[in-house]
Parts: sequence; structure tokens; C-alpha cells
Amino acid sequence: MTSTTPSGIRRRTVLSIAGTGTLGVLAGCTSASSDEDGSTERDDSDAEEGETDDEPLTDYEYTAPPQLVDLADQGYESTLRTVPARHELVTEAGSGGPVELPEVWAWQTDNLEPSVPGPIYRMTEGDTFELTYDNSEHNRPHTVHVHAVGKTWADDGAPVTNREYVGPGESHTYTLHADVPGTHVYHCHYQTHNHLDMGMYGILRVDPDGYEAPDREYFLTLRDWDTRLHDREAGGGADYSPSDRSSDAYTINGRSAPTTFHPELGSPLIVSEGETMRIHLANNGYESHPFHTHGHRFTVVEKDGSVVPEAAQYEEDVINIAPAERYTIELEANADPGIYPAHCHKVHHVTTEDRYPGGMATAIVYEEAMDTEEFGEIMSDAGYDG
Repeated sequence: MTSTTPSGIRRRTVLSIAGTGTLGVLAGCTSASSDEDGSTERDDSDAEEGETDDEPLTDYEYTAPPQLVDLADQGYESTLRTVPARHELVTEAGSGGPVELPEVWAWQTDNLEPSVPGPIYRMTEGDTFELTYDNSEHNRPHTVHVHAVGKTWADDGAPVTNREYVGPGESHTYTLHADVPGTHVYHCHYQTHNHLDMGMYGILRVDPDGYEAPDREYFLTLRDWDTRLHDREAGGGADYSPSDRSSDAYTINGRSAPTTFHPELGSPLIVSEGETMRIHLANNGYESHPFHTHGHRFTVVEKDGSVVPEAAQYEEDVINIAPAERYTIELEANADPGIYPAHCHKVHHVTTEDRYPGGMATAIVYEEAMDTEEFGEIMSDAGYDG
């Protein structure tokens, strides 16, 4: 059974990021009419007799957390698809859950599960990557546009200028050159105002030649959502227009607090006292997000693929991230070992269905504090019993 909030978020009644460290990878019968991009919308007047708003809009499988894909391990080749799926902002086991989007268009790479965000691709400066987009699982045209890195005009993935897109049942191989080191975003650039919003975004990481990894490294994608779009695309009755877009859900790596604190489904920043942590931040949403860390000051070491000269680096504890911007920040785990919030400082972005705390919040978690009562309570709220 479901009910619909005014925002269009669907809630189920009971009847499932990527980082490196000791915990491993944390990562995630109707009639229809076609719109301008070949999409379909349900005509509610043709709904089956007896259908009500309390029934689930879709029965898709749920997304998984995004996974890190080391392209060197698979010969610098990968196949990417688009798969319709359901997506839990807050899982059923989380406090206040479940809160879900009834339909997203998730990226699926190779043999991994579909995810929102999509997989985190990783390669090294100077490498060449062949990304095949196979549009055999979806009924709309799509493209893959990758920021910053080298590619031909035909492989830019921007049909507004090159008139190239991948139609249903078609495929295209994009050749990408890792000539710009740094953290970059990728997304569908066909009818971007809807397709990116439906979940078709991810991160491509290009490590500089001779890159020295820190003790801990994490990738966080910030995202704001207008959930009416997802209700509409799933066949619900929400009224949505991109010119009247209004965010009502906020996520880190596709999850809202308290699920963001879940070590397997969310994005807690696990660290041990004295270690160095590097966090790659990307904004794939519409709004800017001032990212703030409690108890720690950080330095910005990269922005949009450019290394920040050491002379220009300084300590700070909040950085505003505009849409499509990417920052890499570095900090030392030199605070009193504990659990420290890391969140957007637009406070209404730290809510889930008007409940605070929620939304765009996670935490820096010291391993030394993981046997405390406070940590146990946080994990209970997140629905983690491991």
C-alpha cells in the first residue's frame, strides 16, 4: 500500500558511497500518449477499475548503492545501460522510512546492479576509455555527456549541437581521453531537464599521473529533487513542469538521512585518529549547497579538474558547491575521536518530509567511537544492525 504526500514522494506501508577504508566499499494495462522525447504518460481515465492511489505506482526492482569501477581492471572498457527502477531515499528499516521515488532511470554498468547515482568510474591520466552505451533496456533516447575530458564532437553527447543520440534499441561507443585529471561528472544530455533529474548522473574520476592515495577516500554526490517528476513518470497524478521546479528532497549519494549514516547503503565518512581523508564532492542538482564539516577544517586541493596551488590553499569549514561543480577537499582526523556531522548548511536541505535532521546530512565517524552508545543509536536510526 502507498500514500502520496503533497510533494509527490511515495511512502510504502510494510506488506533495501563509495569509499575506501577498513569497512570496504561503502557505496545504493493503461493507454499512453507520447511527449516530445518519446516518453509516455498514463491517462488516468483509463486506469483499471478498482485502482486507487493506495496502490504502488510501479513494481520495479530497487536500486543499489553506486559502486566504484576501476577501469584498468577491465581493460578500459565498460557498457552502460538505463534501467527503470524504484529508489529509496530512506529505507524501510530507517527511522521515518520508507520514503521512496516510484520511478528513476538508473545507470547500470556491466554486471553491477542499477544505481542512482551511477557507477563511479576511475582511471588514470593519459588513459583512454571506451564507454559503450547500450539503450536496449529503456524506451527513450539518451546520451552520455562527460565533463572536462577529451572526446570528439560526435562523442560529446550533446544532441542540441551534434544531433547525435542513442535511440531505443541502439548503442554507441564513446571514446574518452583522460587528458584532464580530477573529479568529473557525467549525465544524460538528451532532454536534460528531465533525464538528469530522473537519476541519470554519476562521477568519472581521473587520477593524476603519480597519484598518491590518502588513508581514506570518499566520493559524495549532492542532489536536490522535485519528486513530482518521479510521480508523473511513474503514472501518478502529480502536476510537474520544469519551469516550475521546486526541490522537496535532498540527498547525498542518492540517500537522505538517516539512511546516509548506514555503512553499507549510505555514505558515512569512516576514519581513524591521525589519518588523512580526501573527499571528492560533486553537485549534480539544480541548487547550490554549502557543505560544512563539524570539528574539522579542510583545504580544497582540486576544483573542476585543476589542482589548487599550495600557495592558494587555506583551511576552511564550509564550501559552496554550485550545480556541476566539483571540489576535492582534504582534512586530517585530528579532532577528539567522535562522530561529527557533515552536511549542507541550507538548513531546510537537511530535512526529509519536513523532519529534521534528514536530507543532505552524513557524518565523519571515528572508528574509535564506533563502540559508543551514541554510535549504536545512530545505526539504529539508520536501520543498520551489523
